[in-house]
This record gives sequence, C-alpha cells and structure tokens, in this order.
Amino acid sequence: MAQESAVTLQIRRSYAAPREKVFRAWTETKHLRKWFAPSDEYTPQELELDLRVGGRYRFSILALGGVVHTVSGTYREIKAPEKLVYTWAWEGEPEMGDTLVTVEFHEMSGQTEVVLTHERFPNEKARDEHNKGWSALMNRLAKQMEQGSI
Repeated sequence: MAQESAVTLQIRRSYAAPREKVFRAWTETKHLRKWFAPSDEYTPQELELDLRVGGRYRFSILALGGVVHTVSGTYREIKAPEKLVYTWAWEGEPEMGDTLVTVEFHEMSGQTEVVLTHERFPNEKARDEHNKGWSALMNRLAKQMEQGSI
C-alpha cells in the first residue's frame, strides 16, 4: 500500500465580511468568475460546480499565451458556511495525483478568517507553486470584496 505524501500547505487570510458572504464567494460561479485566477493575465473560462457531497467541479483558466489550465475534483464535505473539502487534480498532469483541499471559514469579530489546507503534494516544489497560486487567489478575492463586487 502506497504511503500518502505528508507535503502540506496552509494559508490563513482574514476578510472584512461575514462568513456567509465569504463562503458564497467560494461556492457560486458568479463570484468565482471574478477572482478565481492567479492574476489578470488569466481569464476564467469554464466554471462548473455541482455543490453537493459527491458532486464534481471543473475550472479552466486561459493564460495570456493561449494555454488553458484545468483543475477538477469531487466535493467530499460541505458544511455551509463553515467548511469545504474537495479533491484537486490538474488535468494533463497525472504526476501530481489527487491532492486534497480543505477550506474553513471562521467568524472572528465581524471578520472571516479563511484557513486553506492543501494536502498530499508529491513534493515541496509542487507545494511551493500552489502556495504562490493560492496566495494570489486569496489576494484577488480580498480585492474584489473590498471593491464591493462580491
């Protein structure tokens, strides 16, 4: 039996918004489309959500050079507005395997702290690349919320 990788990433970020609103930003395509790309050099293309345990999601983003990056997975746990757990796999990169993402939403004095834990990376390089991506995404979410577009 293969041993699962212990290479894990955890990011914490606070948002000046109620957790129901932050949870919706993570679970509704109309909101995801506004922030779920690491920079303005990427354009969200396909955003499919079947938000239920066992349901699948699929996100595609188009890079400036014309390359499409697609990630998909299955929801393992949904506890609105507290927690999301889902698998994460890049299409066309089988060496990455299925990793696991847990997003927790904690109320903290009128703000929401999001704790994102991404587990089972095959190596530190993959973890570090995802750290850059997740950090950029969470910054973009903060900007959209500050602008009032979410």
